[in-house]
Amino acid sequence: MLKEKLSIIKIGGNIIEDETSLAAFLKLFSNLEGNKILVHGGGKRATSVASKLGITSKMIDGRRITDAETLEVITMVYGGLVNKNIVAKLQALQVDAIGLTGADINSIKSDKRPIKEIDFGYVGDVKEIASHSIDKLIKVDFTPVFCAITHDGNGQLLNTNADTIASTIGVGMSKIYDTSIYYCFELNGVLQDFSDKESVIKNIDTETYQNLLKNGIISDGMIPKLDNCFDALQNGVQKVHIGNTAMFTKENNNFTTITL
Repeated sequence: MLKEKLSIIKIGGNIIEDETSLAAFLKLFSNLEGNKILVHGGGKRATSVASKLGITSKMIDGRRITDAETLEVITMVYGGLVNKNIVAKLQALQVDAIGLTGADINSIKSDKRPIKEIDFGYVGDVKEIASHSIDKLIKVDFTPVFCAITHDGNGQLLNTNADTIASTIGVGMSKIYDTSIYYCFELNGVLQDFSDKESVIKNIDTETYQNLLKNGIISDGMIPKLDNCFDALQNGVQKVHIGNTAMFTKENNNFTTITL
């Protein structure tokens, strides 16, 4: 039986921070046909609010250390300020959005990350997606908008990487839908030459990826992002795309598509 299509779109801090970029993206998102889920972060806003409250944000290798005080800020910012702002703007565009953390309808359960060399604090590694619960929302024409917070099933909220949430929701929902994931950020796509913003690598498969790694073309923060992509593809997701908001305009094909 042919599965219906589902698009999962993840947006990052630069789009969220800029009102004009956010409005333009949400307009494109509202025009996307078919079933869709939005996943967002909000780290820059959380850092800014924490600073105003006199809380210093601690980062190691670009990843946030989430102590109890920081978790309070993240819950307020991700689950409140950013999430409800996006939901309200989508309602204005006639998209019946519903804002969620992973605790809502028990949708995303995580384990608190074990302490190894670094204690990341209240950070979650996703272990379970309640695909059928999320599907009930989609079936009644609600558009889920997930922030980067999950829970452990015992009352504890956990800060969780938004890229990983998008990828694991994709894997979970691929049992029901023909699922594609779109990672939306400020660049046109994965670049051959970082100093040339037009040097987009349009197609990356497993073999190409290994060559790009070997030649040092892909490095640093792009490695975990792409590892996430291949992990999703190996576990049921059909296609993964990386690029900026122009990915959602019909005349644009200047972005990266990841396949096995």
